Amino acid sequence: MTENISAVIYSEAIQTENILKLYIEEFGKFCFYDAGADMSEIFNTLSGMSKSVFIIDVSVNTKKYLDFISEISSACPDCKIIAVSDSPSVDLIVKVMRAGAKDFISAPVIKSELFDILDKIYNQFKTGGSSETKSRVITLFSNKGGIGKTSIASNLALELAKITKENVALVDLNFQFGDITTFLDLKPSFNISYVLENLNRINSEFLLNTLEKYKNTSLYILADPPCFKQAETVTKSQIAKLIDILKNTFSYIVIDAEAGFESKTITALDNSDLVFLVTVASLPALRNCQRILDLFQKLGYDDDKTQIIINRYMENDEITVEDVEKLLDKEIYWKIPNNYFTLMAAINKGISVAEVNPDSNVAKSYKELAMSVSDMVYRKKLIKKYSSAED
Repeated sequence: MTENISAVIYSEAIQTENILKLYIEEFGKFCFYDAGADMSEIFNTLSGMSKSVFIIDVSVNTKKYLDFISEISSACPDCKIIAVSDSPSVDLIVKVMRAGAKDFISAPVIKSELFDILDKIYNQFKTGGSSETKSRVITLFSNKGGIGKTSIASNLALELAKITKENVALVDLNFQFGDITTFLDLKPSFNISYVLENLNRINSEFLLNTLEKYKNTSLYILADPPCFKQAETVTKSQIAKLIDILKNTFSYIVIDAEAGFESKTITALDNSDLVFLVTVASLPALRNCQRILDLFQKLGYDDDKTQIIINRYMENDEITVEDVEKLLDKEIYWKIPNNYFTLMAAINKGISVAEVNPDSNVAKSYKELAMSVSDMVYRKKLIKKYSSAED
């Protein structure tokens, strides 16, 4: 039995709680911990554990327990949350996942289904990451400055770390004027130049000890070099190798790419699974966006790989989403609302927008964007399963 991984269970239905306890004991790889029925006591218990599993029944008082899942998810990054409900639906699955649950199971609980989930979580704890999620490289790009690309990259990476609980790397490839350390108020001891110089001896331990960790999260930042001269010797082959090495440690790699199409940037784009082309709803920016899409096509990128994000979007803009889609002949993947005061407060304080105001429209948009792009295979399977059941 693994003594340092505890399982805490909560359900208002005594029968469900008792069955879950029996199954946990039979599974044998987690230690059941009785934290009582008081929410604050459960919160304090989970906060004090280095690794834990929390199974919570949301069949009744759903809103209350969704809020509690969100609190636990934010405060306890090493807690894997499993939601249970006797009224499963696609809408509920989406809500519990957005709140921070890693898995969902319907009640009455089927032992084999629970054991599959527990086994997956146990393997994740043992390996220090996800046993099912293939690393995904997401690059934010714009050929025009002042669009808000770095803000999106920083907040997206942080939300991915919070939602998925996986290790996420945020890489600043703006070799001349990188701003990620400023946006997140960090003073890293090491930067990308140091890592590139040591590519041949890099392993997971090296990366997790070298990259700057953002507060109490699983987000690790690889900062830009402090001196311009350090960037001059960086080659495109080094960038390709760096990305390949990062994939062995991080489930998500978010790259803030430099504006322009020099070889290092194109290498990052080539090695990305998803490229977000960031623009605003202005004619000059959209014309520039149009030219970039043409170049992406020449580079051989398919339509699914390149997606458009409109930043600082306002519903009453003179140029509508329909206008943008018609001009670019492409659907808009995401719209991030214009919220100047929240964004500037976050930038000036060196924190994320969610830390300024988690209820703001822009904070919610970043969180939902992270949900949209995350590789939550199990969630997709569940949604498909319960979509079929509803039909």
